[in-house]
This record gives sequence, structure tokens and C-alpha cells, in this order.
Amino acid sequence: MKKLLVANRGEIALRVMRTAREMGIKTVAVYSDADRLSPHVRYADEAVCLGPPPSSESYLLGDKIVEEAKRLGVDAIHPGYGFLSENAAFAKAVTDAGIIFVGPPVHAIEVMGSKLAAKETVKDYNIPMGPGTDEAITDIAAAKKIAAEIGFPILIKASAGGGGKGMRVVDKPEDFEEQMQRAVSEAISSFGDGAVFIEKYITSPRHIEIQVLADNHGNVVHLFERECSIQRRHQKVVEEAPSVVLTPELRAAMGKSAVDVARSCAYAGAGTVEFLIDDDLNYYFLEMNTRLQVEHPVTELITGIDLVRQQLLVAQGQPLSFTQEELTFSGHALELRVYAEDPTNNFLPSVGNLQTYRPPKGHGIRLDDGFEEGMDIPIYYDPMIAKLITYGEDREEAIRRMKRAIEDYQITGVATTLPFGKFVMEHDAFIAGKFTTHFVKKYYSPEKEEGTKEEAEIAALLAHRILTSAKVTASNTTKTASGSKWKRRK
Repeated sequence: MKKLLVANRGEIALRVMRTAREMGIKTVAVYSDADRLSPHVRYADEAVCLGPPPSSESYLLGDKIVEEAKRLGVDAIHPGYGFLSENAAFAKAVTDAGIIFVGPPVHAIEVMGSKLAAKETVKDYNIPMGPGTDEAITDIAAAKKIAAEIGFPILIKASAGGGGKGMRVVDKPEDFEEQMQRAVSEAISSFGDGAVFIEKYITSPRHIEIQVLADNHGNVVHLFERECSIQRRHQKVVEEAPSVVLTPELRAAMGKSAVDVARSCAYAGAGTVEFLIDDDLNYYFLEMNTRLQVEHPVTELITGIDLVRQQLLVAQGQPLSFTQEELTFSGHALELRVYAEDPTNNFLPSVGNLQTYRPPKGHGIRLDDGFEEGMDIPIYYDPMIAKLITYGEDREEAIRRMKRAIEDYQITGVATTLPFGKFVMEHDAFIAGKFTTHFVKKYYSPEKEEGTKEEAEIAALLAHRILTSAKVTASNTTKTASGSKWKRRK
């Protein structure tokens, strides 16, 4: 592999390119008109404009990406996450063009892209499943009867769904018909597939996922778990590794189940198997994400393994260089997704200009970002600005480091999730490790954060004024020095 095209943008494009550069691989960036001046474009060895800002006219043009890759003599394409990363047709087009797709086989993407197909695929491996249906439900009367047998509350889910779309919680029988119609309608509009199924709703779940790695020689390992229960609108905001609730025995059992899920679809590369855990620490298979996850850095920090490097090595046909028995983890890592969103306004996007952008620095802090001061946050894409990651010898140190990093992170011009991150880090339930996916609903309200938000804004504005004043002073000093009768020594 000598030349890699990264079919993505922003921080993940930069993340992949940096590892590729370390491995001596040339990189090609793709971009839309909105991202023409983005750091990932400048960082790459070559760059190609795909078209106008809307993703449907740029980053989702799979055929054009393949065409440009062929024109530039690209050996491999890394899809990052989002956009075309789990698009089986794109993966097939890449491989059909004689280019390496840095991801799993097409079959694995197809099977795990449907929750119902995934359930069918893994059923011979005794993977724990929540009570529910194994096939799509279309008959509302029959579905209502099944729901009654499972017992309310139940969850109606889109088979092709993700990100909370096509998902409805039904607490009582009289609401079932309306909620099912809504779930089907949303599934059709979001995924073009109205297939839905029913599961027993776990009232106080934790969202735990297991990172897996597999090569093309039959080797499959897991790299332990990530806790992803702090969410808004069924999407993650805070992640950590390891989880505070998993015992060594439960970790081993969930790890084995994740490996079995990967084996069931002949997986290769990096992937994530997601589970829900109830109050009694019973775990149930949720889905498999056939790509690199946003939160992969926390796993990298506790294991010391570069997951992108492993993806590229596997894609080149190399076997894994370690066994399950050789894998260990140490310390604790946290990640806060820094979104351009206003937590006090139901986490709605807050697009605008990054008037001030001062990232935090220091020992144990990692920042994966793709923006610079003065740049605009485009309205066309996911509003994530950066991933703020901290590492400590234990969870307490990682939390303290995260609080300090949040305080040092200066952003003005847009609202962000930084104040919300501070709220989480200081909340007793999070500190004690006693929280579920209902953390936001149970504990958070805009009023509780207003003080924190105002403090952060005042601090950022003050830092901006101090910096501006310092620049003016330095400029005046330079002018005075240039007029001095003293000559500089040679």
C-alpha cells in the first residue's frame, strides 16, 4: 500500500492520514467546496474536490470517489466513519475497481447493516438476545399481540436503523398502533426500508460496546469495552474505557460474545459489537458497527494499540501480531464529543464562526479535531468540532484531567457541549459510576448548566481580549525596537 485515499473529512480524515504518514503511505484527501480550506485538505499529499457542500453532492458520491482514486493511482480507500463507511455498495465498487477497501468484506457489511439479519446470523453462537421478534413485523394487530406477550414497555426499532431514528418506546397497549406507524414512517424516510421489529424495553440500561479486531487468517480478538451510556437523542456524548460496572468475568463473557459475532460474519478489520446491560448485569446483543468508531481513542489509550494502523495492516493481508492472551489494558480514558450544539436548547446545532479557538494542552490530554480559529462550522454536516480525550492512571485522575481540559478549552462564536461535559464530570451519579442511558433525562436541565455556560463564555472572552492585547503590545514593542539606535549583534 503506497497511496491511500481517505473518503471523509475533518478530524477523522486527519486521524487516518497521520497514521498513514507514519507508515510511509501517501495520502489523498477529498473535500467539498465548504471544506476547501480545511486542515485535512492541507495535510494530505494530494486533494480532490468532489463538488458543492451538500454531502449528497460531494462526500456521498461513491462512484466519483472511486473514479478519482483510479485516476490518481490510489491503492486503498479508508472510509472513516459516517458517510459511506457502512455502505456495502460502495465497498463493492471499491473492490471491483481493484482498490483495497480498508474495512470488512462486503458480506459482513450487508449482514450487520440489518439488525434482523444480524440476529439471524449470530443465533447459532448463543449470543444473549433480549426478548423480542426475530423477523420484520408488518401486521399491526399481530404485532400488538406479540407486544402484549413480551410485556410493556416495549421498543419498536427499524431494522436498518441507527442514531435513534425509527425507534419508539411504547409504555402501554393503547399507544402501540400510533407509535408503530410513526416508527415505520421514519424508517422509510431515513433508510428507505420500513422493516421494524419489537424488543422488550430495558428500563434502566447501560450501553456497553466491545472493540474487536480480525484479520484474514482466522484470528479474532477483542480489545475490551467502552462505556457509552451518556447520550442525548440516543447518540453518544461521553465515552470511557474501561466500564466501572464490568467484573473480570463479565468482561470475558462479553468479549467472547463479541468475538463470536465477528466470526459469525467472517469479519476482518476493526469493528464494534454493541450490547445493553440491565440492572442485574445481564447483557443483550444490540448491533455491530462495521467500521471504526468515533470513540476509538479511549481504547487506544488504555491498550496502547493504534487501531487505524491495525486496519491498514489487516487490509494489506498481514495477520494480527498479538493474541488475546497478550492483550492487556491499564489506566482509564474519557472522551467528550465537543459538538457545536446548544445543550440549553435541547442540544440543537449552533452553527457559526469560531471566533476564538484555543485547544487545551498538557500531559494526558489528546485532542482529535479538524478546525482552526476563524473557520466556520458548516451547516451541511455533523456539528462535531472535536473529540477531547483524557487519560489517567485511574478514573479519578482521568476525570480531574478532563475537568481541567474543559476549563482550558476556549471557544467563542458558537455554543458547544463543553459546559455539558463539565456538568457530567461534576455530577455525583457519574463520579460514582451509577448512571444509565437516561442520565440526561434524569439529571440534566438547562437551568443547571446556565451558570457553567456563562462562566465558560466569560473566561473565553477574557482570554481572547488578553491575547489581542498581548499581540498589540508585542507589535508596538517591535516597532519601538526597530527604531532603536542599538544594533543587534551578529
